Amino acid sequence: ISCDKADIRGMFFSYNYVNERFDQSMEWNDIHGFKQITTTDSVYKIYVMGDSHMGTDKNYNTFIFDAIEDSALAVVMNGDITSGRAKDVAIFEKKIPPQSTIESFLLVGNHDLYFDGWDEFYKRLGSSTYYFTVQTPQAIDLFICLDSGSGTLGYKQMNWLKNILKDRTLYRNCIVFTHCNFFRSRHTSSTNPNIEEIRTLLDLFLTHNINMVITGHDHKRSIEILGNTTYITMDALLDGHKHASYLKLSIGSSIHYDFEQL
Repeated sequence: ISCDKADIRGMFFSYNYVNERFDQSMEWNDIHGFKQITTTDSVYKIYVMGDSHMGTDKNYNTFIFDAIEDSALAVVMNGDITSGRAKDVAIFEKKIPPQSTIESFLLVGNHDLYFDGWDEFYKRLGSSTYYFTVQTPQAIDLFICLDSGSGTLGYKQMNWLKNILKDRTLYRNCIVFTHCNFFRSRHTSSTNPNIEEIRTLLDLFLTHNINMVITGHDHKRSIEILGNTTYITMDALLDGHKHASYLKLSIGSSIHYDFEQL
């Protein structure tokens, strides 16, 4: 289902299974904690991109420049950031903007795991499962980042998510970020989520009134609404992609979003 060992061509390998990555991520979280951002703004902006597959970085540089110029509070990079090759991860690490300039939150995608990429991701970039919060003068918002790089959350991460959502009512808004999309708009043979797991997650997000679930993976924009939850699949930020774009969120008492075409 998830092609955890190899992609469809059998060329790229990832031997780190999702439960092992989860355990490592929790160790990292225990040391570094979960980020709590405070802003005096009633409405703040978060920029989101996915599937940059760096390599080349023209669109990525534009994304970061636009976010900083627009005084965004944070950027979220929603998986498939690199090819998984050690040299690409090392180059990307140097291009992450300083925390003093803008907060960056990184997620792992299936391509980030190829070529034993998880070892490099974890060593250089840290956890793949975590949350962060934003405190405004009016309320606190919750953002949950999940590892679906293997096409499944695994039972450990699923149980962690359920525990986090027990406190959902403490937060005004809740947005979930993960790489693999639930509603496939471009059908492929690799990294397809398990249908029973999707049903569980859809029910969980419906029950806990999740505002938005933001994904990538398919490189093709799609918007679906189920109950009170908006599911967004982003276009790829990949250089040379015909419809390359990123997502801009404006968050206050309500959430507005725009796609910025590159």
